[in-house]
Amino acid sequence: MKSASRTVALLELLAARGDRPARLDELAEELDVPRSSMYQLLQTLIDCGWVRSDTTGSLYGIGIRALFTGTSYLDSDPHVRLVRPYLDQASDALGETIHLARLDGPDVVYLATRESHEYLRTISRVGRRIPAHAGALGKALLAERPDAELPLPDGPLPALTENTHTTRTTLLTDLAEVRARGYSIDREETVPGIAGFGFALRYDSPATDAISCSIPVARLSETHESRVIAVMRETRTKIENALPSTSGAPDWR
Repeated sequence: MKSASRTVALLELLAARGDRPARLDELAEELDVPRSSMYQLLQTLIDCGWVRSDTTGSLYGIGIRALFTGTSYLDSDPHVRLVRPYLDQASDALGETIHLARLDGPDVVYLATRESHEYLRTISRVGRRIPAHAGALGKALLAERPDAELPLPDGPLPALTENTHTTRTTLLTDLAEVRARGYSIDREETVPGIAGFGFALRYDSPATDAISCSIPVARLSETHESRVIAVMRETRTKIENALPSTSGAPDWR
């Protein structure tokens, strides 16, 4: 069990580093593992394709087998398959970037994205994790839960921009407004220059998935905002109404 936990911790650490490869000493220190044991583990994972190394053998990163596993997760999830066509429809109707994400502890993880027709890329991509308190997707999902049960870290909330909530007091006030309004609003809380509107998908209780629309604030007029909200609200309704019976299917919890 110890070796399994160590392997998972190593893979998660390498995945979290993204395009920043790590050296052996860094990994051993970060995970508090003897250098010799870390080296042996890395070599085993390299042989299996879960970790890759550069030509010098001194830098390590996540391997291609992780992509296979992540893709399998998306392909096998019935909700992701259900939602994808509706993301396309919303993107075509609005010409903006549309996301699907899932709550995972204190974060949301992006499961699908349809880029804006303007191709103004934001920071989000499939597999990326964002603190739930920091954006439209996460706030839409947090608002589905009682304040006492919010999966938030202890202490000050990390800030992604100068507009991100960093205290529970301001976040809870915002979540109360989300519940009353029926959707969340992110005004440059995740990415400078980008606004977002999030809608929880209530096919689970409490909801674990949400959709959102991201828009550059430079072209967010009142008229366009009203249209975005109307289209995204309609998209949520279509998705929830289209959910097929899951009788006999696994309940992935």
